[in-house]
Amino acid sequence: MRITWPTVLTLLRIVLIPVMVALFYLGGDVARWAALAVFILAALTDWLDGYLARVTNASSRLGEMLDPIADKLIVCAALVMLVKDGTIHDYTVIAAIVIVSREILLSGLREYLAAAQVKVRVSRIAKVKTAIQMIAICVLIGAPPVMAVWPAIDDVGSAGLWIAAALTLYTGWGYMVASLKHMED
Repeated sequence: MRITWPTVLTLLRIVLIPVMVALFYLGGDVARWAALAVFILAALTDWLDGYLARVTNASSRLGEMLDPIADKLIVCAALVMLVKDGTIHDYTVIAAIVIVSREILLSGLREYLAAAQVKVRVSRIAKVKTAIQMIAICVLIGAPPVMAVWPAIDDVGSAGLWIAAALTLYTGWGYMVASLKHMED
């Protein structure tokens, strides 16, 4: 088993998840800002590991397996935290459920297709969805300390989450349709 720098960054992203959650639950503005910083660091490692794997041709089977898992874990952990503490509330919880559901569905779909030796390529729209989703989550993690000076910031984060959820449905449907031809009866 070959451990590459991109894989190390992916493993770091996984290790950062409990750190982010612990900081989030410490409470207070400083802890919230620290949780936001950890989430941003994790999001940057997602971009950096992909970039390094492409430019250095340093991809590995372990990294290819762990990268989407790490992405889904950090997003799902952040969304669950934000729903639990009430930052994501009312009907916006539906957007979070759509995103988490798609992540689980696509994980199963990818696993099935991998067994059939079919690679699922990430579309450009899916990359845009991920960027909007990450920005929306960042805004929502940082919203409570900022709401004293900008009360509508949580609405901005919620709107971003709804846009990400809509793109999630669109791209998820696209992956399902493209995958149907590889599924057995």
